[in-house]
Amino acid sequence: MQPLLLCSCALASPPTAAAAQSDHFASLQDKQELLSSQDKQELRSSFERDGHVVPESPAEYHRISAEGRLEWIARATVGRTSLVGGIFSAGLGTAVDSPSEYGPHWEGFGKRYGMRLTGISTGNAIEASLGAALNGEDPRYFHTIHRPFGSRVKNIVDLTFRAYQNDGERHLAYARYAATFGNNFLSNAWRAPSEADWQHALIRTAEGFGDRALSNTFREFMPQVLRKLRHKPDPFPADVHRP
Repeated sequence: MQPLLLCSCALASPPTAAAAQSDHFASLQDKQELLSSQDKQELRSSFERDGHVVPESPAEYHRISAEGRLEWIARATVGRTSLVGGIFSAGLGTAVDSPSEYGPHWEGFGKRYGMRLTGISTGNAIEASLGAALNGEDPRYFHTIHRPFGSRVKNIVDLTFRAYQNDGERHLAYARYAATFGNNFLSNAWRAPSEADWQHALIRTAEGFGDRALSNTFREFMPQVLRKLRHKPDPFPADVHRP
């Protein structure tokens, strides 16, 4: 009789252990799902803080506040994207010694960097302030979500020349046009003589729109690139698409 009891206990033990192990794995899975959910919420908050998502409809669009305009001026002028662009622009100008009045040395690099900074700060201030008076033109870039590459490029180009207004629709960015043309012609007053003319001002204006397109490209793709490099989850469900 005793061997039978021992045998039956031995047979009963594995299911109990298996059940406990199953409960343990389920608990770990729940914790992982909770952490994953928290990571996604943190990523989504970061994504929405650093950028803005294309609204599904005009009613979903949130107007930019006066504080938001000041924050945009600061980011667009001394944010990391602008600073990197300034280093590249000043470095290229120093390498080819253009304009020649500044010279091909560190002092010339500093002058070129400072000249660019005064130009974009003036342009950003004009765009943000004039945009507030022109139907609330919004200078911010709005990201897409889970769109094909072609649609993302289309959004980048579109928001280079158009912007959201108070009605939640995209319109031609008149404040941006005035700021880009105005700041590049106005800066002729303090630029080096060799580039202080209307021809160079027009070239700088074209470069200004090119810089805007590059900035939009950075804001559209860089969050996704950084997320993949850091092995972070997608903050948005797979079935969410914008626009």
